Amino acid sequence: MSPLDFTIVIPTTGRDNLHRLLGGIEAAGEPRPARIIVVDDRPDGADLRLFPATAGTEVIRSGGRGPAAARNAGWRRATTEWVAFLDDDVLVGPDWARELVEDLRALDAKTAASQARIVVPLPPDRRPTDDERGTAGLETARWITADMAYRRAVLAEVGGFDERFPRAYREDSDLALKVTKAGYLIAKGERITTHPAKRAGPLASLRAQRGNADDALMRHNHGVLWRQQAGAGQGRFGRHLLTTASVLGAAALLASGRRKAATAAAGLWAGLTAEFAGRRVRSGPLTPGEVTRMLLTSVLIPPAACYHRLRGELRHRFSRRPRALLFDRDDTLIVNVPYLDDPDGVRPVPGAKELLHDVRAAGIRIGVVSNQSGVAKGLITPERLTAVNARVEELLGPFGTWQVCVHDDGDGCACRKPAPGLVRRAAEALGVDVRRCVVIGDTGADVDAATAAGARGILVPTAYTRSEEVDRAHRRATVARDLAEAVHLAVTGSR
Repeated sequence: MSPLDFTIVIPTTGRDNLHRLLGGIEAAGEPRPARIIVVDDRPDGADLRLFPATAGTEVIRSGGRGPAAARNAGWRRATTEWVAFLDDDVLVGPDWARELVEDLRALDAKTAASQARIVVPLPPDRRPTDDERGTAGLETARWITADMAYRRAVLAEVGGFDERFPRAYREDSDLALKVTKAGYLIAKGERITTHPAKRAGPLASLRAQRGNADDALMRHNHGVLWRQQAGAGQGRFGRHLLTTASVLGAAALLASGRRKAATAAAGLWAGLTAEFAGRRVRSGPLTPGEVTRMLLTSVLIPPAACYHRLRGELRHRFSRRPRALLFDRDDTLIVNVPYLDDPDGVRPVPGAKELLHDVRAAGIRIGVVSNQSGVAKGLITPERLTAVNARVEELLGPFGTWQVCVHDDGDGCACRKPAPGLVRRAAEALGVDVRRCVVIGDTGADVDAATAAGARGILVPTAYTRSEEVDRAHRRATVARDLAEAVHLAVTGSR
């Protein structure tokens, strides 16, 4: 049986457990990973020194931008078919590598990932603390990347992790939803990985409420049913909102002299807070310190949750960021060769590959909308056109959709730019509102197609762009000096 190559990617903030994890991987023996990529996500500091210094281990930096960005930096460095993500606070067993390969060999081509079975050891002689209960929830969580292996090609297809998620929360569910919506499956493997219960400090549950801003991003990315799709449960935000509203209402009513109504609102707040605190206290050890912590944080968590959720909703709902960028092909993504029919003639525009990587990492879908009348003229065969487009993807990475018009000017089709057909079909294929799309191209037809479809157009003039097209774009759309500026203007919503 042929060997199965895999790369291990470990994002880290320098936890002490990292060295135990690397020792466990070394002790697991064969089969060995092609490489171990440790991504140092500390914003600064001395170089990370690893022990044991295993052969084939590489350390790279990701600049303190969070685990999503760190994992992206790691898998993009890999060259193997599979990338196994491990968190730096887990421990692997002595047969982990063999069990990982067995899990992966059992998967068919439509299965994009394999999730390990996570075990969280809890103290046998007492009830778990709030921190320990939080960690124990990983045992039943879907799609967590504490130990998750993905096909590298699928990561490239969906753009990897959305780097707008700044913490280890929801970024794994967001990726998995993108993968499953692309038509792939995610399997649960048989390998077992241990995640020790963590101790995060007396106000850890209060700090965790920052994740409510990430819930707002999940809603923005996947719609109001994202919790059901991700198996995230109902959560308590509705009760936190009612608790916060009741205390604010009590204060407002008291200030206006309506004492009875204020007393009723305060009673509702007290009842909801007591229920929340009582449930948390009963679940844990009845020590003075833990009880005090549960009482204090139960009062503070509801308003903190509402604050962070509001912050996230405002940030993402009123953002001018597009949901998708649609690119013309010739002279926008690749150097123009009239009626190109040779894949070896594909030459990307300088910087295009890096720009597209950044767009995918930002959680923005991308597609191509291209007129190719050479087919109608008999200058290109459909097979050669397909081969050229495949070469573009090979050099620039995958696109969420290709919408190509093979008709000529006089064919009267509804798709050939400046008609809106290609743009509308691309938006539909990507599952986004066409009004949240930006079309980037080098001709007036690109801008006119965007306008006709209800999208935004950005013109990047080249030597082939007519001066009247540039003048019209200055009046009706946006003109950029080059592809980099066009992408920046599109992503930031600038004019």
